[in-house]
Amino acid sequence: MREKLKNIPLFKYAIMTARTLKYSPGVFRKLGLLRSFFRDYRSYRKLPRNESYTLTTGDLFPRIYDKTIGTHIDPVYFFQGCWCAKKIFEARPAHHYDIASQVLMVGIISQFAPTTMVDIRPLSLALPGLSFIKGDITALPFKDGEIASLSSICVIEHIGLGRYGDPLDQFGTEKAARELSRVLAKGGSLYISVPVDSENKVCFNAHRAFTRDYILSLFKTLTLREEIYIYGNEMKKAYDPKLGFGTGLYHFTK
Repeated sequence: MREKLKNIPLFKYAIMTARTLKYSPGVFRKLGLLRSFFRDYRSYRKLPRNESYTLTTGDLFPRIYDKTIGTHIDPVYFFQGCWCAKKIFEARPAHHYDIASQVLMVGIISQFAPTTMVDIRPLSLALPGLSFIKGDITALPFKDGEIASLSSICVIEHIGLGRYGDPLDQFGTEKAARELSRVLAKGGSLYISVPVDSENKVCFNAHRAFTRDYILSLFKTLTLREEIYIYGNEMKKAYDPKLGFGTGLYHFTK
């Protein structure tokens, strides 16, 4: 019944709108969290005074969403960032190139391997070991076979959906895959991650999801060296379409 309702456009649009508007905590929850903040502040002021610090109302800085029962973490970004960084650390390339991955991961990689990041959105800060080139993954500013160490983590599934300001294109993923394969040097390594599912689908405008076979077909000119899958809070060695939505991590060489 639930699946049938999801395929009724008006019902789906209504649910989608409600979820979008509900994304942030409601007014009553915010007021409750603020009340808790001021209760803690009053209790803190009653404690024995540490004269090393000033404590004034002018310096109040409420952070009301962090008091949780566990450490909030996105398992996909945690696992794939660790996986990619470990692979590059072990390979120790003379220079690494990344195409539009999460900038925190790229910054960490740049501290043990000189790294150039490519993205359509300029990087607004500087870091030793990290350089930036503005570029489009569907038309990379590199020669054929120029790059020996290359990553693009959770990127190609977004291309052409407009989420990050890129032009709409139903073949964005395919164009990105061809470009990554084109610029990879002979003997070079490519590290990618993408959503996987039991079938290819577009979840507009968040991402696309793919079957394992389709991903391998996109990179058929390369050799698969390793594949790891994230399902929920676990990393698994094999793709399992029965588990539904997950994330595939792939290491290819040329």
